[in-house]
Amino acid sequence: MQVVRCGLIGYGAWGQHHARAVASTDGAILAAICARSEQTASLARSKHPGVKIYAHYQQMLDAEELDLCDIVLPSDLHFQVSRDVLESGRHLLLEKPMALSVEHCQQLIGLAKERGRILAIGHELRFSSLWGKVKELIDAGTIGDPLYALIELWRNPYRQGAGGWRYDINRVGNWILEEPIHFFDLARWYLQGAGTPTSVYAAANGRQPNHPELHDNFSAIVQFSHGGHAAITQTLAGWEHHQTAKITGRDGAIWASWSGAMDRTFEPTFSLKVGHGQDVETINIAKPSGEVYELVDQIAAVIAAVRDGSPVPCTGEDGLWSAAMCLRAAESLQTGAPVSLKEL
Repeated sequence: MQVVRCGLIGYGAWGQHHARAVASTDGAILAAICARSEQTASLARSKHPGVKIYAHYQQMLDAEELDLCDIVLPSDLHFQVSRDVLESGRHLLLEKPMALSVEHCQQLIGLAKERGRILAIGHELRFSSLWGKVKELIDAGTIGDPLYALIELWRNPYRQGAGGWRYDINRVGNWILEEPIHFFDLARWYLQGAGTPTSVYAAANGRQPNHPELHDNFSAIVQFSHGGHAAITQTLAGWEHHQTAKITGRDGAIWASWSGAMDRTFEPTFSLKVGHGQDVETINIAKPSGEVYELVDQIAAVIAAVRDGSPVPCTGEDGLWSAAMCLRAAESLQTGAPVSLKEL
């Protein structure tokens, strides 16, 4: 079996989980880590002895023989670093959001095709034993043609991020790109049978009048070309981390829920029910669900794609769609009107 040599760019709170996942994946070697501060570099050395640590990603690209690079950086750095990785000839796993503009997403897709490289985007919820099972049930026709999806999150406020980047709107792009982007991706994935997204209308508010860009409460409606629609709603003014997805079709409905002390807990509670009228069945989910588990499966799938050409779990085109829906939702907040997605 070909061993895939991996380089990790970014070793913050989520980057550390990526490192753990890569190091635990059969057929993969965590060969190098780029850690931007001495504190994170020191932590990387202690947790991954024998792995080469670099202060700058370009030094790593120049010095190491790598098959795949995994980028886990603040959002404003995604485009430049991804472009450099693809131009160096490496395959790429890029955390969401793919980039902060549609144009930059398109450029990365074009560059990956030009270089014949894999471009995978980090929408790990697709690998969830819970959220992925919802998709399986929909595709199996369990509820008939899907018509409606509600994806809701109630949670703690966001963590600041290294250097407070997540609260700097120039670096994060907008808060819709931070976490609701996962729910836009799920909505499009679940409602593929309802066509393609055609428009988005959004509303939001916050608790800090002097920082209206920080949306504590956000909601959006996405219309689909075959008549279905999705409602996506999130609040950062709650506690813990509680997510639900409710999907209805012509012949039934699905209700999935997940709760934890935080998004990256190893000990969540979750449930999945399927109903046909008053006949409701609870579906057993034996494998734990949660971002920390889904990340492992996502990285294993990307490693397999590099090694043997199996399908990429979430493509650059998928990343473009999810980023574009978020960017158009931000435009809707500005105009107070629905914004078309038909040009995509």
